[in-house]
Amino acid sequence: MKRPPRDRHADAFFQFLEVERNVSPRTLVNYRHAIAEFRKAVPEPAWRELTADHFRRYLFALSKREMARPTIRLHFAALRTFFKFLTQRHGLRDNPLTEVQLPKLEKKLPLFLNAQQIDELLSAPLRVERQSRAPRWMPARDAAILELFYSSGLRLAELVALDVKDVDIFSESVRVLGKGRKERVVPVGTPALEAIQRYRQAARVETGPLFISKVRRRIAAANVWLAVRRYLPHTSIPVRISPHKLRHSFATHLLDAGADLRSVQSLLGHASLSTTQIYTHVTTERLKKAYDQAHPRA
Repeated sequence: MKRPPRDRHADAFFQFLEVERNVSPRTLVNYRHAIAEFRKAVPEPAWRELTADHFRRYLFALSKREMARPTIRLHFAALRTFFKFLTQRHGLRDNPLTEVQLPKLEKKLPLFLNAQQIDELLSAPLRVERQSRAPRWMPARDAAILELFYSSGLRLAELVALDVKDVDIFSESVRVLGKGRKERVVPVGTPALEAIQRYRQAARVETGPLFISKVRRRIAAANVWLAVRRYLPHTSIPVRISPHKLRHSFATHLLDAGADLRSVQSLLGHASLSTTQIYTHVTTERLKKAYDQAHPRA
């Protein structure tokens, strides 16, 4: 099978992302995929000769494939960044993507667990019988993962990337490398720190990756998903959950308890306050429901 010819503009763009923008490996993979998918669908003409109509037809084709709107927008975010790069670095006069209107996202409030559900989930690893082939320390690892997710509100990629040296027992915090390679220090509660210590002692983890797989390599993100989902049938939680729902729960519970929005923004590592404000809508909706149920003249 004949290989497609090299694209020097795309190669230069990927090098720019990796070296100058210092994007995460996952972001780089997503951008490569988005541009490759576009070129598969629209192999011609050259980048300089593309018009807004080419992209509108591509948008229509993605919609016909019933691709989710957030995924479509991610594809086009990569293409927009690429064409911005071409205008700034390679003399492209006009960016055709400025004329393309994308479908709006439906505004959905993030789902979260209540305090009772959190307690059920966090205690599950030590309640559920260990799988016969799993290492003896694995339930302690899973308990530490769940505790840390809820205690710190980390993203999945941030938790997976943690090394032992990133956890500071004395200052009760973790040093996290977030989106855009931005570093932040996040406080961690005593239950999570104690769970991490129990896991490290049981698994004899002294240096290197904090959370390891059964073959003692850095745990993969997919295995963290499995670790979270494994315990769901042993709780009364009615919805499918993900590591990100623990992040949602962390933020919502902080705001419910009176934390200010700027502090929660800093803890979550959000670049924009508007991203964090979605959680104020969650708490407002809960207040409205409580008002409607309790007030005699609601």
